[in-house]
Formats: sequence, C-alpha cells, structure tokens
Amino acid sequence: MTTGRLPARLPVTLLAIAAVTILGTYAIPAGSAQRLYNDVAQCAAGAIATVVCFAAARDHSGARARWRVLLGAGLAAWTLVRLCWTVRDLLDPDRPPTLAGTVADIGPLALPILAFVSLVAGSLALPRPVQASMRRDRTVLVIDSVLIGGSLLAVLRPALPESLLAAANHDPWAAGFAAAYPVADLLLVVMGLLLLVSRPSSRPGRGPLRLMVAAMLALGYSDTLRLLHLGDQALTPLESAGWLLGPALLALAAVSNRGVDGLTVAERIDGEWLHLLLPYVPVVATGVFLAVRTGSGGQLTSSEAYLGWLVLGLVVARQMFTIVDNTVLLVRVSEGQRELHHQAYHDPLTGLANRALFRERLVLALDAYHQRRVPLALIFADLDDFKLINDGFGHAVGDKLLRLIADRLAAAVGPGDLVARLGGDEFAVLLERPDGEAEATGQRILTALREPYVIDGHTVGISASLGLVLPEPASPPSLGESARVDEELTADVLLRRADAAMYVSKRRGKNAMARYSAGANGSPNPDLPALLARAVIVPPDFGFEVYYQPIVRFADGAVVAVEALARWTDPVAGPVDPDVFVTVAERTGLVAAIDDFVLDRACAEAGALAAAYGRPVDVHVNVSAARLGRQGLEDAVLFALRRHGVPAARLVVEITETRRIPDLPRAVEMLHRLREYGVRVALDDFGSGYNALAQLHSLPVDIVKLDSTLTDVDVSPDRAGALCRSVLRICADLNVTVVAEGVETPERSQALAALGCDLGQGYLFGQPTPAHRLTATIPTQADPSSAAHLAS
Repeated sequence: MTTGRLPARLPVTLLAIAAVTILGTYAIPAGSAQRLYNDVAQCAAGAIATVVCFAAARDHSGARARWRVLLGAGLAAWTLVRLCWTVRDLLDPDRPPTLAGTVADIGPLALPILAFVSLVAGSLALPRPVQASMRRDRTVLVIDSVLIGGSLLAVLRPALPESLLAAANHDPWAAGFAAAYPVADLLLVVMGLLLLVSRPSSRPGRGPLRLMVAAMLALGYSDTLRLLHLGDQALTPLESAGWLLGPALLALAAVSNRGVDGLTVAERIDGEWLHLLLPYVPVVATGVFLAVRTGSGGQLTSSEAYLGWLVLGLVVARQMFTIVDNTVLLVRVSEGQRELHHQAYHDPLTGLANRALFRERLVLALDAYHQRRVPLALIFADLDDFKLINDGFGHAVGDKLLRLIADRLAAAVGPGDLVARLGGDEFAVLLERPDGEAEATGQRILTALREPYVIDGHTVGISASLGLVLPEPASPPSLGESARVDEELTADVLLRRADAAMYVSKRRGKNAMARYSAGANGSPNPDLPALLARAVIVPPDFGFEVYYQPIVRFADGAVVAVEALARWTDPVAGPVDPDVFVTVAERTGLVAAIDDFVLDRACAEAGALAAAYGRPVDVHVNVSAARLGRQGLEDAVLFALRRHGVPAARLVVEITETRRIPDLPRAVEMLHRLREYGVRVALDDFGSGYNALAQLHSLPVDIVKLDSTLTDVDVSPDRAGALCRSVLRICADLNVTVVAEGVETPERSQALAALGCDLGQGYLFGQPTPAHRLTATIPTQADPSSAAHLAS
C-alpha cells in the first residue's frame, strides 16, 4: 500500500458513499426497511475498514504499526455493534428506536476510546518540535485536548435545545450515555488538530492526521444528530452518512503513510510556539463568553459551573507541567553550560586543565603575587623521547600513557595546585608555594614519572625534563649578553622562562629539573624561539657562523676531513650553546634553515679549507634525521655543490641522532640518490640515541662516527674496549669507515689505534674554529692522498 494511490482512492470512496446514501434515501422505503439498510451498509463499511487497518499495520513497525492495530480494533468493536443492530432489525423489525441504554450501545464507545489511544500512540511516530520525555508529551496532549474540548463545550452548552435538556433531566443515564459519543468525537477532533498544529511534519505525516480528523467530524455529525433526535426516530440515510464516511476515512488514513520526513528549524520553532499558546485560546474565549453572560444578568447552570471548574483545574495542571518543563530546561541549560565550560577549559584526553585555563589561573596568581606577595612557582614539563612510544607502541598506547602521566602529576602535587596539559607531551604545574616546597614538588614529579607504566601488557618507561621558574626580576646580563631592559613579569614571560629552563635540563641529559635564573646557570634567554626565528632569515647578520673541527688519522696525525659546526652569538642573548639552539630549532621547525646555512657556508669555504691545510679535505655537514625523506634536503645539497663548484665526493652528510627518522623507506631512497651523485653518508654519535645497529643495517652509510660513550677505552679498557672492538669488526665486514669521537687525551688516541680504529676527532686535535683562524699548528705532513682515506 503506497501513498501514491491515495488521491485516487479518496474521490472513489466519496462517490461510493454518496451512491449508497442516495440509494438508501430514494430507493428504500422509510421505516424499518430503511433502518435495516443503514445498519447493513454501516456494518459492511466497518468490516472493510477493519480489514484495511489490520492489513496496513503489517506493512509498518513500531508506533506506526501500533496505532493502525488500535484503530482496527476500535473499528472491529464498532462493526460488531452494527452487526448486532442488524440482527435485532431482522428479529424485531418494528422495535422502536431508543436513545441508549442497552449493552449493544456500549460497543460504539470502543471506537473513540481506541481511536484516542491510537492518536496518542501515533503521535510518537511524529517528529517532536522539542525533544522531551514521551510520557510528558502524552500527558500534555491529553490535558490540552480535554482543556480545549471542555472550553468548547462550555461555549456550546447554551445552544442545546430545551427538549434535550428536559430529556436529560428525565433520564440522565441514557442522555449522558448518548452525549458521550459526540463529546468523544469532539475531543478526538481537538487532539488531531493539536497534533497537526504542534507537530508540523512533512506531507506524508500530516495526511493520516487530516483523514482521522475528517473521520471524527463525520462520526460526530451522525452521533450529534442521533443525540438531538432524542432516540425518537431512526436516522435517515443522509443523517447516518457520517457512520459510513467515518470508517472509510479511517481506512484511508491507515493506508496513506509509510514514513515521516524530518523537520526544518523554522518548523520546529513555529510548532513549539503554537503548542504553548493554542490551548489557552479557547480558554480565554470561554472566559470572555461566561463573563459577558454573567455580566448581562444571566446565571450559570450547574453543568456550566462544573465545566468551568474542570477547565480551571486543567489550566492549573497545564501550568504545573509548564513549570516542571521550565525547571527541567533550566537544569539542562545549566548542565550544558557547565559541560561546555569544562570542555573549553580542559584537555579532552587527560581531563587536566588546558592552556587557556592555565593561563587564566597564572594571571590571577601573578596578580596575587604582585598585590599580596602570595608565593608562586611554575614548573614546565616536557616528556623525554615521547615520540618513541607512539612510533613503537602506537598512538593508542601513547594516549593511555598520557592519561596515566596526568594521574601521576595530579597525585604528586597538592590539592590547591593546578596541573595542565599545554599540548602534545608538554605539561605545566602552577604552585602557590615557597621556593623550597616548589623544588621538592618538582623532585616528587620526577620520581613519580620515572616509575614504569604497564599498558596493555607492555611495560613502558619514560622520563621528563622539568623547568622551574619563580617570579623573580631578571638579573643583570651575563658575560657576552647585551644589556636589556628588565621585562615586566607576565604570564607569557613566566611560561617562556620555564620553557627555557626546561631546555637546560634537556641539554644536561634529560630526566632532570633546572631552575631559571636569567643566565646565571646557563639558562637560555626565554625569547630564544623568537630570536632564532629572526636569525635564520639572514643567519650571518644575526651572529651565525660556521666553525670547523678536524678529523685526523691516528697513524700520522694527518687531517683528512673537517666537520662543519654551527655557532651562534645573538646580538641580544649573547653566545648560545649549540645543544640549546639546535633543540629549540627542532622544536620550532627551524632546523632545516640552520642545516641549509651550514651546508652552503661549508661549500663556500671549501677553498679556504684547502688553502689552510695545503690540500683539499672532505667536509662533514650535519643534517637532522627528521629531514631525511622529506622534500628540500636533496635539492639543498645539490644546489650548494653546484653553486660553489665543490665535487660531490668531498661532501659527507652526517645524520645527527637528535630525532628519529620519520619515514625510513623514503629516507633510504634519498640517501641512495645522494650516494649516486657521489655524496657520502655518515651516522653521527653511533651507539647513543637512535643511531644503533638497526640503522646501520637499514641505511646506506659509508662512515660511522662512534659516540664518546663508546670511545673511553682508556678509562674502561675491558668493557668499552670490547664494545668498540665489536663495532669496528662489524663495520670492517660492511666496508664502513669508523671515526672515533671525543678523543681528548693521547692515551685514548693510542688505545683506539691499538684496537684498529684509524680515525679520530676531538679536542686533542683541535677545537672548532672559524675557517679564517685555522693555523699551521694542525699537522700537515700527511700524504696528499690521505684526503681520500675516508672513501676506502
């Protein structure tokens, strides 16, 4: 059954009912024959409508099926009464018509009762303008229907004929029973109209409601005429046509809808306003009518007084529901505001305060410090090597680890302290405590975070680097710093200082806490990120230089290569330690600019280096591992070589160990292409950080530079010697040259040479020096072919 055939069904149904009515009026003689004809026609109409409703219910589910079943049950009861009347007409054709009072007359009430329940059940299938509880919606719908219906009855009461009122006084039971039919029809019409007005849906949803309202009007037409006739005579076919049309329209309503579309925003708003105001319109009209009547000298009857009290009680009940609705709405709005406020000021992953809330609290704490000298301390925490956790175990484990870290941070501080996640793997703690207690809290945080974490069966270990700052005025500039005006203590200044102190703890080996003291302990300038961003635009103008440290052959001390190293003396911050500005550059995405500057300057000064040593030497240039496989590095290398006319065989690209290689397959492809051009590849600081045997196996490298932790063979000859000997043997099998770093004493140089290491680099052979300061003190007696030794 589809909605597309409904426009054709309705006129056909109306024509059929008109034909039956005309036939009964003009072809059937008045009297018992006409009454029998009417009862048979009504019985047939009810039976057909019953079957149609039950059949339509099978094509639906849920609330859409329930209201059709209920409507079919009501029509079945109504049809059985008509069948009973037909049998009585056959058995006793001359029986006089009665107003009511028999058991058979109780049946028709089943139809309005079940139709009422059907409308309530069907309302659940309609979109609601405002989502509320279904029980509340059903209760309000019933109250509004009775409220409007009672108001209309109070207005219509004076229009009833005196004969009907007299009959009601004579036999109130029969009159009341007969009046129940049109009153029920009126309530159903009101309820249907309320649903049409307050539940504005699409056309498929409104169709059944319109047909049900029309059906109740048709039934009400015949029920009202039966009441007005006082049961003295049977209804004519035209007067009883409503009992034919009503079931037919109900059957059409059952087959007219297969779904309900959504609502627009405007429809929801309009429907809700009508839903609130419509019930009070007839109440006001009734009040005005009764006021005018009593004001003109009329008297209210007992039935009018009862209706008035009923309407008043329903208005009070309706207001109570409105008050409850408003209260619930206010509670929900308040809860929603609290939830939105929490979401705006808290980190969704850990539940800690976010950067916005932390900054607000920091501003308030600074005000309290300035005005009342309330103690204040700020700890900035950055997790060490957190990317390894995400890369090794996955982001799900990383997220769980962050939540566990947040719990430990919250447990390590006091109830009045604020812990926040500023983003990524960065946390901050705001303490309103004296100096000593703040440092003790920082140590507790370090101790708490060091403990292993067990996540999904994995034992994960991680540490953090902490920076502690107190709101102290900046101290005078340290040696090498330009004088600067002491800056006002603000939230941003404190955060920058705490971040700078954290860099110091990173440089000292991580897993520690450093306190900011304006450069007295080596703390970098808190404005270092901004200063570095300015400096990399034109590096030479802002203090960037390239220094060179020699790489020599142990056998004869010949310099075979130099390593190009960036050095920075900022006009404001003064000399900045390389570990510090490299860390800042990697965190701020500026490391590529520094790498490219060193690469270009080293190629430009290749001629000066050859002049200083009396022959060409290889140049090692550091490149951040995070750049491997990314666009830009390969082009920068080739451009620098072509620009300055340096042979590719003279350039060695050193992969630094500060960051993990993000995309190993692409990095391998890039390194292969560089080697095809003639550029060689070295692993820097091998044996520490990320540069280990796995990368030696995966990457196409020509040179390995042993970290100083593996070259202290003079201090720990057994253990360090065994490790160094093993690496030398592996590299020899792979045809990879080894350079020992950190050679600072002749004893270490001799011990490494005895193990089979040929090349070394360290302060023993020279500190990093600008190209124009290189002197003849560096050994020059090496064979001219020694420059190519690294390629062997």
